[in-house]
Amino acid sequence: MKSFTTPGTHPATATGAMAATSSPLATLAAINMLKSGGNAVDAAVTASAVLCITEPHMTGIGGDCFAIIGKPDGTLVGLNGSGRSAAAATPDWLAGEGFKMIDPHSPHSVTVPGAIDAWDTLLKAHGTISLADALQPAIELAEQGVATTARVAFDWPEYETLLASSPGGKMHYLKNGKAPAFGDPMAYPALAKTLRRIASHGRDDAYTGEIAADILSELKARGSLLTMDDFAATKADWVNPISTPFEGYDIHEIPPSGQGLTVLIALNILKRLDIKKVYPDSAHRHHFEIEAIKSAWILRNRHIADPAFAEIPIAELLSDKTADALADAISPRKAAPIGVQFPQSDTVYLSVVDKNRLAVSFINSIYWGFGSGIITEKTGITLQNRGAGFVTKRNHPNCIGPSKRPLHTIIPAMATKNGKIDMSFGVMGGDFQPMGHVNVVLNRYCYGMDPQESLDMARMAPDGAIIQAEESVPALLMRDLARRGHRWEVASEPLGGGQIITIDHNRGILIGGSDPRKDGCAMGIS
Repeated sequence: MKSFTTPGTHPATATGAMAATSSPLATLAAINMLKSGGNAVDAAVTASAVLCITEPHMTGIGGDCFAIIGKPDGTLVGLNGSGRSAAAATPDWLAGEGFKMIDPHSPHSVTVPGAIDAWDTLLKAHGTISLADALQPAIELAEQGVATTARVAFDWPEYETLLASSPGGKMHYLKNGKAPAFGDPMAYPALAKTLRRIASHGRDDAYTGEIAADILSELKARGSLLTMDDFAATKADWVNPISTPFEGYDIHEIPPSGQGLTVLIALNILKRLDIKKVYPDSAHRHHFEIEAIKSAWILRNRHIADPAFAEIPIAELLSDKTADALADAISPRKAAPIGVQFPQSDTVYLSVVDKNRLAVSFINSIYWGFGSGIITEKTGITLQNRGAGFVTKRNHPNCIGPSKRPLHTIIPAMATKNGKIDMSFGVMGGDFQPMGHVNVVLNRYCYGMDPQESLDMARMAPDGAIIQAEESVPALLMRDLARRGHRWEVASEPLGGGQIITIDHNRGILIGGSDPRKDGCAMGIS
């Protein structure tokens, strides 16, 4: 635990239940749900809906959702709530139209939003309340308005031009053509009406009813291939998390189409490099961490895709043979000439554990800031641009195809020990997420940091041939990395943002942390 004379917060503790989100209002909504008798799933969906109001550039009902549920007996189940491409989306069509890539701000980057279906699926399977009940706090905040928090105000101006190019964006998300400043209240009456309609008519209205029709009208006018049949076919899938052992714990991730496999490959490499024996903020530690992620990234881009369309050799990629070969190729003193791109994107992650120790690791996203930039005028929905995650290279497993899910960046995670849940965690930030997960796992299980310390630590990440380092990374450390061949520069914005809740079964307490790079907090109740 850090010194009390050092600026910054300490971890939250509780004996009953806990929620950690990137928005105080969302954390409070989750806590209120838990206090009223709801369970962790109820609280997670409620908080996610509120985050659509408090962080509209990061998430929305026009996006996707993934979750891992850890049951009190230690068993885990995952949900892939990501949407799919149009049935008419083929490489031939793209080639015929002259597209060599999918423009992230084009209608062809929009996949069917999976979030509302995922929320409904989670509540029906593991919750105790209806979707209508879960949406009520978000509806009230959308109608009344919320004050713009510091990090949201920092991010928003970047998207002014994008929002101004969309009639819906200009109408709903700009004030006199400008992003709101810190403290400015923002209300979303159109989105509030949309949420009320979903509460009244159910999830189907977003996929076969008036809401779906409004979205499709907006997209059709822009040349999208999506149809009502594509929306009607939307269905979240229950999946079995994949895992690898690390320092006496099992680290669990969502399987492909998510990129969680990248985390596990990197951890397998680091196990072989005795990463635990070096100082946590040493150049040695960071060099190995960066090199492991770079090696795992190559396999990520080669293999991860929609498993309904591609055979993904998960067992082989997580094998000792693969880990040994990758670890042997890493030099302790020289950076490999491998460039990996970590483009920034926007996401919210939250974690909830209830009094019965049902744990939910939950993530919701519209991908880039304000997604595709296409925002419906009538319903106020921001449409994600997940289709930009496809490649257009024929015969690649992640090549765009009919009714297909793209490689997906958002990855909730959990850790277990001796069959019991130890930690529910995630680090948002698009392609940075595997790096963030590895960083947190090392901080917790190699270096013994508490949840808040694990999130507070300064971060760095590869970006092409350059290492992006947060400004709080010591210059001496970066000079040492430079001597190993790492070129670096100070990152223009914070890297990622996470939440952690750990369960101390021996003492019957919860310990939580919330990333200082965001506006949120962890809060518990007895």
